[in-house]
Amino acid sequence: MKPTPDLPGATDRPDEPEGEVEDAFDRLVDEGEDRLRRPLLPLVSVGLLGGIDVGTGLLAYLVVKHETGNGLLAGLAFSVGFVALLMARSELFTENFLVPVTATVARRGTLAQLGRLWGVTLLTNLLAGWVITWIVVTALPDLAPTAIASAEHFVDLGVGRESFALAVLAGAVITLMTRLQHATESMGVKLVPAVLFGALLAGTQLFHSVLDSLLMFAALHVGAPFGYLDWLRMAAWAVLGNVLGGLVLVTAVRLLRVPHRVAEAREHPGDAT
Repeated sequence: MKPTPDLPGATDRPDEPEGEVEDAFDRLVDEGEDRLRRPLLPLVSVGLLGGIDVGTGLLAYLVVKHETGNGLLAGLAFSVGFVALLMARSELFTENFLVPVTATVARRGTLAQLGRLWGVTLLTNLLAGWVITWIVVTALPDLAPTAIASAEHFVDLGVGRESFALAVLAGAVITLMTRLQHATESMGVKLVPAVLFGALLAGTQLFHSVLDSLLMFAALHVGAPFGYLDWLRMAAWAVLGNVLGGLVLVTAVRLLRVPHRVAEAREHPGDAT
């Protein structure tokens, strides 16, 4: 099989290859292939758990925001959700940009498998998030005003340049977090980007398709002045921006760093890395 025209040949290796970067690429391809080929039931399970984990982070966010009124402290509290995602090995829709896309580019998976992974993960994240947010606001009704005010911020932004830019940044931030976590095999080190980037995402009110959908769900459960059609419009806008930010600003640029490894993988898609 001939190398892809816009990539260097497999023999065109750099004079001084970056071992750590190439090892990270191999890990991404192997894990991505596993995700793409995951049977439906386990895929549904990790997606549901991902929605629950983000819901626990949202619970922490709303409690701290309600008690302190400080968005940055609330964002730091939210990072407990990303810690749970990491340690419980559940999955969030936006975590599936770098890893499975790398495997797909390396011809270790198909676009159909990628679409299945994205679709099932997003739907199960949202389904579990809808349920967990109902439980949160039912158990802690005092959080209702905070949930509504926080959700209205995104609804009021509407479909426009500002909200799209926030969504692009959110996709880039989460994909960069994923990349940093795959640069090491140490769980202790992986926790650092989970906390830092989780706080950055929520504390700066970036527009994340799952997190902010859950925020809107919490508000809708307690009588928000907007409806589910408003949520659907904003969620679709957020998904578009998240995908663009994750794929273009992080994944594509990262792959350009190891074009020879991409070419090798594409020439021998059936070989283990």
